[in-house]
Amino acid sequence: MSAESATGVKRLFVVAREHLSNALIGGFFIMLTGFTPEHWVGHVLEAVHLSPAFFKSITFGLDPRIALVLIGVAIVVGDLLLKRHSAAPQLESAGAAEAHTARAAAPSSDPVPERPSIAVLPFQNMSGDPEQEYFADGMVEDIITALARFPALFVIARNSCFTYKGRSVDIKQVGRELGVRYVLEGSVRRSSDRIRITGQLIDAATGAHIWADRIDGALEEIFKLQDHVTSSVVGAIAPKLEQAEIERVKRKPTKSLDAYDYYLRAMAKLYEGNRQSIEEALQLFKRATELDPGFAAAYGMSAYCYVWRKANGWVADRSRETAEATSLAHKAAQLGRDDAIALSEAGFALAFVAGELDRGAALIDRAMTLNPNLASAWRFSGYTRVFLGDSDVAIRHLEQAIRLSPLDPLIFIVYNGLALAHFFSGQYDAAAAAAEKAGPNYITGVLMLAVSLALAGRTSESEKALSRLRELDPGLSAAKFAELWPLRRPEDCARFQEGMRKLGLPA
Repeated sequence: MSAESATGVKRLFVVAREHLSNALIGGFFIMLTGFTPEHWVGHVLEAVHLSPAFFKSITFGLDPRIALVLIGVAIVVGDLLLKRHSAAPQLESAGAAEAHTARAAAPSSDPVPERPSIAVLPFQNMSGDPEQEYFADGMVEDIITALARFPALFVIARNSCFTYKGRSVDIKQVGRELGVRYVLEGSVRRSSDRIRITGQLIDAATGAHIWADRIDGALEEIFKLQDHVTSSVVGAIAPKLEQAEIERVKRKPTKSLDAYDYYLRAMAKLYEGNRQSIEEALQLFKRATELDPGFAAAYGMSAYCYVWRKANGWVADRSRETAEATSLAHKAAQLGRDDAIALSEAGFALAFVAGELDRGAALIDRAMTLNPNLASAWRFSGYTRVFLGDSDVAIRHLEQAIRLSPLDPLIFIVYNGLALAHFFSGQYDAAAAAAEKAGPNYITGVLMLAVSLALAGRTSESEKALSRLRELDPGLSAAKFAELWPLRRPEDCARFQEGMRKLGLPA
């Protein structure tokens, strides 16, 4: 067996042993009962990062399902033997016992990826002015974006990182909760036309400081200072990355500091997520593009404001807003050919608001290629694949969005996407399980729970979900959701309409 094959086999067994035992055992029963879901083997191989062809070569040409079941059986037998062996009385030092207790009490987390992984915590605003909070937050978001563009790094998304804002945290706990090896924290002090950034990179496993620095400069040099932080962090945790690549991914969103300031203010409003704040964000993004007509990300985020408006039923003039969103999205795509944020936001606006599914999917794919760590792009891709009728790909992409941002306050939207993907593939119980994770206060999630349960024949549970729907919206009607999702396949539209009919909602 070649060295490459040996490595592949070892990786398969290690990952399977740690993460896939249940899936493999489940696969054994799937085979016994005769079911052959097409995506089951693909998901397992994807988790181990093996191509089907290479997997076949290292398992001597066996049917992949049979090979995986044999591995699963081997793992189960090995576990039983190991447990039997470890059941014998053993002396344990006090320190080891404490460590075991700590591990048992620790919250479960995703495994740390093999490639360098990092989370950037919100920087402290040291300016003494609460109004400057948006500036410190925007700085961190840009640093996350710059780091995320390195394919060799695994970077946790902004929304999960910001769940730690304003909290005194244990870096080791952060590492466990987010499944990362490194954590970057720091502070920002803005005074008049000067700025100071401090940062420290910490090994989350040991608590050791790997890099720390204090960077001072003029406010007009803000992008240069951000690049300094990014390059220092990358240089500390990924020394093999070539300097040329570091230079390539440095992001200069605009040359206008005033436009950048309006952009950061708009982002702060966008994250508030209510009707008034979205309207204010739209006006601030517009001001940013007036100051810099080439500001691609600002156009993309402007288009995304219309996504929020449609999703929440805030559209006053549908044809006008669709035209505006389309124009902004096309502008963002034209100007931001190498800007993942501009492309992903524009792509989803085209798909969701304008119904340009193929064009939208192509832009989002380009964004994921440019920045494989952009959680929102994976989320947008998942939804767009649902609209196109490709549920298997949608599920994989939405699950990746969760991995990249496991603590995201908007994770209920991702679970709703998973509910849609399972629903349109006819997996109503799985759809209901995902919809439940979206929570009891997200109206479209509760709707998907109700229709999924209805088509699954779980009538009493469906009626309970319908009752919750009416609490959230006493004037609920089928018409309100009839054209919410731009579904391409007629059978998907018919399936959803059948669920609505079973609920008995008024037209």
